[in-house]
Amino acid sequence: MGNVMGLPHNPTLQNYINILQRSNLTTMFLNSIILTACSVFLCTIIAVITAYAFANLEFYGRDFLFNLITPLMVIPPIVMIIPLFVFMSKVNLVNNLWGPIVIYSGLMLPFTIYLLRNFFITIPNEIQEAAEIDGCSTFQILIKIYFPLSRPALVTVIIVNTVWVWNELLIALVFLQKEELRTLIVGITTSLQKRFTLDVPLLMAGLAIATIPMILLYLVGQNALVRGLVSGYEK
Repeated sequence: MGNVMGLPHNPTLQNYINILQRSNLTTMFLNSIILTACSVFLCTIIAVITAYAFANLEFYGRDFLFNLITPLMVIPPIVMIIPLFVFMSKVNLVNNLWGPIVIYSGLMLPFTIYLLRNFFITIPNEIQEAAEIDGCSTFQILIKIYFPLSRPALVTVIIVNTVWVWNELLIALVFLQKEELRTLIVGITTSLQKRFTLDVPLLMAGLAIATIPMILLYLVGQNALVRGLVSGYEK
């Protein structure tokens, strides 16, 4: 009997070839890209505006509202599946890519706002005051000053959120039930599992392929990721 913990006697790439030959792999890959890109983009835009307001604008209840964000970061998505499904069913967003996009954006907002706000408060107020003297509006200050200066923080939240959405299984499985709407992770994990059998080598090959885009993303943005994660502790 062979050693189950040892190296394979006859290494082969046949499982990778088999998974790449599946006809619906391209569709699942495109669904994952659309879902991830739209969710992260929507979340980032809303979070930047909200974080800027928490960091630089004075309004009633600002600190109280910001303190509510921390508890929201620890709520597991599984406890909201049933009410979300009922709501999405009523607005006809089940089996629609916009349903998970809205859900993902909402789930990512607390962490994204928290990190960006902590970065924004490290930017000296004198820069904003100088821009106001020059006649810049609040929107111009956000676009022309805070966007360029906050690139490490933005890259951090984009990478973290992209990896989470790309690898998320539960929400995509529940809200995208049609075969043509399945994401890469959902398609690989469900299509290879039969009633009594599971093709583990083929499954592992598929998941390995699914991680390649995220590995490349980390390699490209690793320096900005580290700077963004530690930037909020400078003040």
